[in-house]
Amino acid sequence: MAFKEFNYHQKQDLLDEAKSLGLNLALSDNMDVLKKKVKIDEFVIPNSMAIHPMEGCDGNADGSPGELTIRRYERFSKGGAGLLWFEAVAVVHEGRANPRQLWINKNNLSSFQRIFEDIMNNARNEYGQDFTPLTVMQLTHSGRYSKPEGKPAPILAAHNPYLDAAQKIDENLPVITDDELERLEEKFVDAAVLAQKAGFHGVDIKSCHRYLNSELLSSFTREGKYGGSFEGRTRFLLNVFDRIKSRLGSKFIVTTRMNVYDAIQYPYGWGVDKDDYKKYDLSEPMRLIKILSDKGMKLINLTMGNPYYNPHVNRPYDKGPYVPEENPLAGVARLINGIGEIQKAVPEIAVVGTGYSWLRQFSANLAAGSLENGYAKLIGYGRGAFAYPDFARDIMEAGALSKEKCCIACGKCSQIMRNGGTPGCVIRDSKVYAPLFKQYCGQ
Repeated sequence: MAFKEFNYHQKQDLLDEAKSLGLNLALSDNMDVLKKKVKIDEFVIPNSMAIHPMEGCDGNADGSPGELTIRRYERFSKGGAGLLWFEAVAVVHEGRANPRQLWINKNNLSSFQRIFEDIMNNARNEYGQDFTPLTVMQLTHSGRYSKPEGKPAPILAAHNPYLDAAQKIDENLPVITDDELERLEEKFVDAAVLAQKAGFHGVDIKSCHRYLNSELLSSFTREGKYGGSFEGRTRFLLNVFDRIKSRLGSKFIVTTRMNVYDAIQYPYGWGVDKDDYKKYDLSEPMRLIKILSDKGMKLINLTMGNPYYNPHVNRPYDKGPYVPEENPLAGVARLINGIGEIQKAVPEIAVVGTGYSWLRQFSANLAAGSLENGYAKLIGYGRGAFAYPDFARDIMEAGALSKEKCCIACGKCSQIMRNGGTPGCVIRDSKVYAPLFKQYCGQ
């Protein structure tokens, strides 16, 4: 299944290619299904389209939103998506992934209150006073990817020979202790309290892409109460969920963006087949999600892979740091169908699906097909939203996506971030981000 860049001029070309590869992709022309409202407890999301938490690395030194942060959420909030999943916000300074990562604390709470109010006002001015997008703040600790001062300062949940080698991490570096994790649980609760005060409808306990909590889920080799067994590896996430719910009540949404497949060799990967890490085994992720559902979680955002280690699993691309061994269509199918298995197994949770942007204008057809076939209840766009913040408006009003506005999976946004800059769409938002690409990438 050789790598091949996107080259589909008609929807049928894409379907024929998928069939020839033995892939299951359901496409539909029914855009009305994307307009369907989604109920999460007492909150009604005005449509079935979402913007994933896309970090811009453009906050201020004190953790407050910067000028480009404010600009991004102005564009997102005017774009028409019913669910705005606000980007990664650190709960402690040492857990920031870069010196410009957002970090909510009591000293900058007012800045988060202002950006929330701007989001609400922008959305209602565009679509009417009854249009209220659900806003979820993603709370994070960057773990092994922490760089609060700009230099690597990794905080490991467990050693991983594959990731350690990629990052050149000393095998003798101590891991975070159980006592430190216990204290960190309360930091997540404190941040959730601040997010509620800022106006946000809920928080995400980030558990994806091998940041700290994601690493805990795969800490088979870790000793102590936060590792080893399934109960130990899921303890942190479940404790934080329970503590936030206890503190803020049932009306405040608590959710997670979770990896269901790491694509890293066992026993260092979560959701992997023990004999073949290139295949997923969703039994443990499914078990955890069912526990969360029983505890009252009604919304979850699912993903796969690691953008620092195997980004083709996380976001199929045309251009990236290496040429994958598979056709990107296979990556799209893995995301859609794997996440779909969980949605079908836990229908009481509204799953936000991932993996659409690579299909450009045809991604709307895959989104509609996914909803029709029960593979998700909401459709999320990540880098696609960087390029095309008003994708939801065009689907609602024009019934289609514009080819000229879609993400082309060129990887330039990620390249800026890897080089220490502030990522955005170099192609579709070139006035702002082409100079930054030239500055940080020398091109």
